[in-house]
Amino acid sequence: MAIIKQVGPGQMTTGTVGGLTYVKGNDGRTYVRSTPTMPAKVYNSPAAKKRQALFKMIQTHLRHHLPTLRQTFVHEGTGSPSNSYFKRNNTFLREALDTLAERMVAGEEVTLTMIEATICAYAAEHPDKICIASLSGFEEVFLAGEWPDVITIHAKRGSRTVAVVVTENNAKEG
Repeated sequence: MAIIKQVGPGQMTTGTVGGLTYVKGNDGRTYVRSTPTMPAKVYNSPAAKKRQALFKMIQTHLRHHLPTLRQTFVHEGTGSPSNSYFKRNNTFLREALDTLAERMVAGEEVTLTMIEATICAYAAEHPDKICIASLSGFEEVFLAGEWPDVITIHAKRGSRTVAVVVTENNAKEG
Protein backbone atom coordinates (compact mmCIF):
# COMPACT_ATOMS: atom_id res chain seq x y z
CA MET A 1 0.00 0.00 0.00
CA ALA A 2 1.32 3.45 -0.96
CA ILE A 3 1.54 6.29 1.54
CA ILE A 4 0.37 9.69 0.25
CA LYS A 5 3.08 12.23 0.90
CA GLN A 6 4.39 15.38 -0.77
CA VAL A 7 7.72 14.32 -2.22
CA GLY A 8 10.34 16.92 -3.09
CA PRO A 9 12.54 17.06 -6.18
CA GLY A 10 15.49 14.72 -6.45
CA GLN A 11 13.59 11.57 -5.56
CA MET A 12 13.80 8.69 -8.00
CA THR A 13 10.57 7.99 -9.85
CA THR A 14 9.48 4.38 -9.80
CA GLY A 15 6.47 4.75 -12.08
CA THR A 16 3.23 6.48 -12.96
CA VAL A 17 -0.12 4.76 -12.67
CA GLY A 18 -3.44 6.46 -13.36
CA GLY A 19 -1.90 9.94 -13.39
CA LEU A 20 -0.17 9.47 -10.02
CA THR A 21 3.60 9.28 -9.84
CA TYR A 22 5.00 6.77 -7.38
CA VAL A 23 8.49 7.30 -6.00
CA LYS A 24 10.71 5.26 -3.77
CA GLY A 25 11.84 7.24 -0.72
CA ASN A 26 15.24 7.04 0.97
CA ASP A 27 13.60 4.88 3.64
CA GLY A 28 12.70 2.22 1.03
CA ARG A 29 8.96 2.96 1.18
CA THR A 30 6.91 3.92 -1.86
CA TYR A 31 5.19 7.29 -1.83
CA VAL A 32 2.68 8.99 -4.12
CA ARG A 33 3.83 12.36 -5.43
CA SER A 34 0.91 14.70 -4.98
CA THR A 35 1.58 17.33 -7.62
CA PRO A 36 -1.58 19.04 -8.82
CA THR A 37 -1.85 19.30 -12.57
CA MET A 38 -4.14 21.96 -13.98
CA PRO A 39 -5.42 21.84 -17.53
CA ALA A 40 -3.97 24.50 -19.84
CA LYS A 41 -7.44 26.01 -20.36
CA VAL A 42 -7.34 27.27 -16.76
CA TYR A 43 -4.48 29.59 -17.74
CA ASN A 44 -5.37 30.24 -21.38
CA SER A 45 -9.06 31.05 -21.20
CA PRO A 46 -10.12 34.61 -22.12
CA ALA A 47 -11.12 35.27 -18.50
CA ALA A 48 -7.72 34.08 -17.23
CA LYS A 49 -5.89 36.23 -19.77
CA LYS A 50 -7.94 39.24 -18.71
CA ARG A 51 -7.13 38.60 -15.02
CA GLN A 52 -3.45 38.37 -15.91
CA ALA A 53 -3.63 41.63 -17.90
CA LEU A 54 -5.36 43.41 -15.01
CA PHE A 55 -2.76 42.15 -12.56
CA LYS A 56 0.13 43.29 -14.81
CA MET A 57 -1.36 46.77 -15.21
CA ILE A 58 -1.98 47.15 -11.47
CA GLN A 59 1.58 45.98 -10.80
CA THR A 60 2.89 48.62 -13.22
CA HIS A 61 0.77 51.29 -11.50
CA LEU A 62 2.01 50.20 -8.05
CA ARG A 63 5.65 50.19 -9.15
CA HIS A 64 5.27 53.68 -10.57
CA HIS A 65 3.87 55.09 -7.31
CA LEU A 66 5.80 52.92 -4.84
CA PRO A 67 7.97 55.70 -3.34
CA THR A 68 4.84 57.77 -2.70
CA LEU A 69 2.84 54.87 -1.27
CA ARG A 70 5.66 54.16 1.18
CA GLN A 71 5.01 57.65 2.59
CA THR A 72 1.21 57.72 2.39
CA PHE A 73 0.14 54.22 3.46
CA VAL A 74 0.65 52.41 6.74
CA HIS A 75 1.43 48.75 6.27
CA GLU A 76 -0.93 46.28 7.89
CA GLY A 77 0.76 43.57 9.94
CA THR A 78 3.73 42.21 8.06
CA GLY A 79 2.58 43.52 4.68
CA SER A 80 4.03 46.46 2.81
CA PRO A 81 2.42 49.86 2.14
CA SER A 82 1.91 48.85 -1.51
CA ASN A 83 0.08 45.70 -0.36
CA SER A 84 -2.14 47.87 1.83
CA TYR A 85 -2.84 50.18 -1.13
CA PHE A 86 -3.62 47.17 -3.34
CA LYS A 87 -5.88 45.58 -0.73
CA ARG A 88 -7.75 48.87 -0.22
CA ASN A 89 -8.13 49.69 -3.95
CA ASN A 90 -8.04 46.37 -5.82
CA THR A 91 -11.75 46.35 -6.73
CA PHE A 92 -11.75 49.94 -7.98
CA LEU A 93 -8.49 49.59 -9.91
CA ARG A 94 -9.91 46.52 -11.67
CA GLU A 95 -13.09 48.43 -12.53
CA ALA A 96 -11.02 51.32 -13.86
CA LEU A 97 -8.76 49.13 -15.99
CA ASP A 98 -11.37 46.65 -17.26
CA THR A 99 -11.66 48.03 -20.80
CA LEU A 100 -7.92 48.57 -21.08
CA ALA A 101 -7.37 44.92 -20.06
CA GLU A 102 -9.59 43.77 -22.92
CA ARG A 103 -7.47 45.82 -25.33
CA MET A 104 -4.30 44.30 -23.86
CA VAL A 105 -5.66 40.76 -24.28
CA ALA A 106 -6.55 41.63 -27.89
CA GLY A 107 -2.86 42.33 -28.51
CA GLU A 108 -2.74 46.11 -28.27
CA GLU A 109 0.24 47.70 -26.58
CA VAL A 110 -0.66 49.26 -23.23
CA THR A 111 1.74 51.84 -21.78
CA LEU A 112 2.18 53.28 -18.30
CA THR A 113 0.78 56.58 -19.61
CA MET A 114 -2.40 54.81 -20.76
CA ILE A 115 -2.74 52.99 -17.42
CA GLU A 116 -2.33 56.20 -15.42
CA ALA A 117 -4.71 58.16 -17.67
CA THR A 118 -7.36 55.45 -17.34
CA ILE A 119 -7.07 55.33 -13.55
CA CYS A 120 -7.16 59.13 -13.28
CA ALA A 121 -10.24 59.34 -15.56
CA TYR A 122 -11.98 56.75 -13.37
CA ALA A 123 -10.99 58.69 -10.24
CA ALA A 124 -12.45 61.90 -11.71
CA GLU A 125 -15.80 60.13 -12.15
CA HIS A 126 -15.56 58.37 -8.75
CA PRO A 127 -13.63 60.75 -6.44
CA ASP A 128 -14.36 58.71 -3.31
CA LYS A 129 -13.10 55.32 -4.54
CA ILE A 130 -9.30 55.18 -5.00
CA CYS A 131 -7.57 55.96 -1.71
CA ILE A 132 -4.02 57.31 -2.14
CA ALA A 133 -3.23 58.08 1.51
CA SER A 134 -4.21 56.18 4.63
CA LEU A 135 -2.09 56.89 7.68
CA SER A 136 -3.08 56.04 11.23
CA GLY A 137 -4.62 59.09 12.94
CA PHE A 138 -5.08 60.99 9.67
CA GLU A 139 -8.00 61.41 7.27
CA GLU A 140 -7.85 59.32 4.11
CA VAL A 141 -7.08 61.09 0.84
CA PHE A 142 -8.78 59.97 -2.37
CA LEU A 143 -7.66 60.42 -5.95
CA ALA A 144 -10.05 62.84 -7.63
CA GLY A 145 -8.45 63.20 -11.06
CA GLU A 146 -4.77 63.47 -11.93
CA TRP A 147 -2.30 62.08 -9.39
CA PRO A 148 -1.39 65.19 -7.33
CA ASP A 149 2.07 66.75 -7.03
CA VAL A 150 1.51 67.17 -3.28
CA ILE A 151 -0.59 64.86 -1.11
CA THR A 152 -1.73 66.67 2.02
CA ILE A 153 -2.91 64.48 4.87
CA HIS A 154 -4.78 66.15 7.76
CA ALA A 155 -5.09 64.78 11.29
CA LYS A 156 -8.49 63.45 12.32
CA ARG A 157 -8.14 65.45 15.54
CA GLY A 158 -6.06 68.56 16.08
CA SER A 159 -4.16 70.49 13.44
CA ARG A 160 -1.35 68.14 12.47
CA THR A 161 -0.71 67.94 8.72
CA VAL A 162 1.60 65.78 6.61
CA ALA A 163 2.49 66.89 3.10
CA VAL A 164 4.12 64.42 0.74
CA VAL A 165 5.70 66.13 -2.27
CA VAL A 166 5.71 63.89 -5.32
CA THR A 167 8.28 64.46 -8.07
CA GLU A 168 7.93 63.27 -11.67
CA ASN A 169 9.29 59.88 -10.69
CA ASN A 170 7.14 59.95 -7.51
CA ALA A 171 10.02 60.16 -5.04
CA LYS A 172 9.49 62.11 -1.82
CA GLU A 173 11.31 65.47 -1.85
CA GLY A 174 10.58 66.92 1.57
